[in-house]
Amino acid sequence: MSEQSKLEVFEQARPRLLGLAYRLLGSWADAEDAVQDTFLRWQGSDGAAILNPDGWLTTACTNRCLDMLKSAHNKRVDYVGPWIPEPLHIEAGETPEDDIERAESLTIAFLHMMERLSPKERAAFLLHSVFGQSHRQVAGVLGTSESASRQLVSRASRHVQGPSARFVPPAEHQEKMLTAFLDAVMTGSTEQLAGLLSEGVQYQSDGGGKATALGRILSGSGDVSKYVAKIMSRLWVGSGGTLERRIINGIEGLALYEGGKLVSVVNFGYSADGLIDQIFIMRNPEKLRGMALSIRHDTGNGALQPN
Repeated sequence: MSEQSKLEVFEQARPRLLGLAYRLLGSWADAEDAVQDTFLRWQGSDGAAILNPDGWLTTACTNRCLDMLKSAHNKRVDYVGPWIPEPLHIEAGETPEDDIERAESLTIAFLHMMERLSPKERAAFLLHSVFGQSHRQVAGVLGTSESASRQLVSRASRHVQGPSARFVPPAEHQEKMLTAFLDAVMTGSTEQLAGLLSEGVQYQSDGGGKATALGRILSGSGDVSKYVAKIMSRLWVGSGGTLERRIINGIEGLALYEGGKLVSVVNFGYSADGLIDQIFIMRNPEKLRGMALSIRHDTGNGALQPN
């Protein structure tokens, strides 16, 4: 394989590798780093000896992500306040029924749920359940047995079956809920807000020590509705900023701008009955950079590519 051919093979695989790496790491910047490291390894490899380039690249990228996850775990132990995955402006398009799994796997709620898994559980689940690889292929990527792959996927599946992690309501329902949520926030109506929230709703904000954010997770419709109606409404309405509706990881959410600068992103997870089950507020400026991009998602293979 010539150097030009190797470059073409990699560039064709790059969007798919970015889709895998972002789902594994929950960070677009880290995903780009992992894919770039994979490219450097690919450049130094003996192309003539590689019989399955896609398999080689998937294995190399996955294992680079696993190394990064081990390092990230140590950093997140010392992270200030709750850690929320980095949001992206990923448009929600028409998704065929058999591609729903890949679309759902990009929501903030799903990526946040993935944090409960060990790195290998996360990789096995994504490769098998989202990217459609067989247990034999997963075992090859992770350097384990097929039975171990089945165990990893089984354990992971038990953690990610919650409705708020997997359920993406129809666009018209999202629009209706967001309109009602905004109206409740603007009027400071605790009662109206409570009617939109599931009983076990959770509210969490991520400032990373670089922006003001609530340092703990609020749970329960009563506490969350009071906080959002009394505190968040005052901050949003009184900030002099501009609230815009944005598609965030395929779910309709909000972006707050102050002086033309993006300072907050709001996104939701939904329960199976369509109520808001999770509220995510991202305020860490380092995590808002990806919102300047417009990402195209290929639901057919899970690839992500900036427009």
